[in-house]
Amino acid sequence: MFLKMRSILPLLFAVILFSSCSEYQKVLKNEDVKAKYDLAQKYYDEGDYKRAKRLFEQIAPRYVGKPQGERVMFFFADSYFKTKDYYLSGYQFERFIKSYPRSDKIQEASFLGAKSYYELSPAYSLDQTDTDKALAKLQTFINTYPESEFFDEANAMAKELTSKKERKQIEVAKQFNKLGKFNYPILISAITALDNFISDNPGSVYREEALYYRIEASTNLAVNSTENKKQERLEDALSAYNNLLRYFPETQFKKKADDLSEKIQKELSVYTSSK
Repeated sequence: MFLKMRSILPLLFAVILFSSCSEYQKVLKNEDVKAKYDLAQKYYDEGDYKRAKRLFEQIAPRYVGKPQGERVMFFFADSYFKTKDYYLSGYQFERFIKSYPRSDKIQEASFLGAKSYYELSPAYSLDQTDTDKALAKLQTFINTYPESEFFDEANAMAKELTSKKERKQIEVAKQFNKLGKFNYPILISAITALDNFISDNPGSVYREEALYYRIEASTNLAVNSTENKKQERLEDALSAYNNLLRYFPETQFKKKADDLSEKIQKELSVYTSSK
């Protein structure tokens, strides 16, 4: 009996699947908007977002201005989100927010729209346009809905994206510093980039790193400068060393920073002794 059931089950499953596909294709091709709506809702509720999306796409224009339009547009946008089509989910949630600003779903739509762009945010080394857009939308959501159930998640995503942008900035500055070892004028760009980073990101997890590389870049620039600029740049490098120790007295870069400080002091001693 058990073996007989095992042989029947695959056949039964195939019949159900064929029937389901047949129903989907039939409704997809006909002009009955209500049938499309009902089947789209059924698929959405069952988690079959791919087929639900296709049906919602067909009927969405027909429901504009109608009572069901709000529901259709939200589920349409969410179906894109659930199938990880984040560009289109972001766009559709933006449309929903503009079309139904008083909707009960406006808070969730705002969050999911922002999260769509969060999902599109690329690796830190790539262009961060989508990261900027996600951050702007997340910040708007955080400011507008501080009591939302999605607040903590939105805040965590915003912090993650902010850290990603900071990493891109610090890596660019470090790259300038690295190139400056072979082309000293580039060290000026490194110092500028590091100064901007330190000034613009006081709470960054990369602040300690930026303060250290500021010493390294300014020291290398100073010791390879012309005589009329050397003393001033050495003093600037020493100031950078003192800044690191002021904010991070137990810095992980202590040994390397101390070695650079010793080098600076040795170079400066020439000017002290001459006086």
